[in-house]
Amino acid sequence: MITAPVHANPSMGAAEFDAYTRGKTFYYGSSGAPYGAEEYLDNKRVQWSFLDGKCKRGEWYAQDDLICFVYDDEQAGTTVGPDCWSFEITDNGMTARFEDGSGNQNPTELYEVEQSDEPMMCLGPEVGV
Repeated sequence: MITAPVHANPSMGAAEFDAYTRGKTFYYGSSGAPYGAEEYLDNKRVQWSFLDGKCKRGEWYAQDDLICFVYDDEQAGTTVGPDCWSFEITDNGMTARFEDGSGNQNPTELYEVEQSDEPMMCLGPEVGV
């Protein structure tokens, strides 16, 4: 059963975030439903998927109290982001709250459903005729 997070702890800093995530794949939920997965690699590199087998490569960096992500859009030949999040550890695992700076009263909120030492499964590039 997927449960919503309970907020009580301060945001994770870059060193704490890196120590908690590096070398692992996290599966995230939102509002009681599966949302996506992210694999955290060495040197602040990541792979994200919306659980559709398509993965976007990227990297993360610290900005103030936030962890920001940029991803390569290989089809368009551009970079997407940055998308900045605050992360915290709760009794139920890690939670992430999207911080767009707009003061949005209902920001996207993700929570850790599962973590694994196994890499994500990503499909190869799409090949057309």
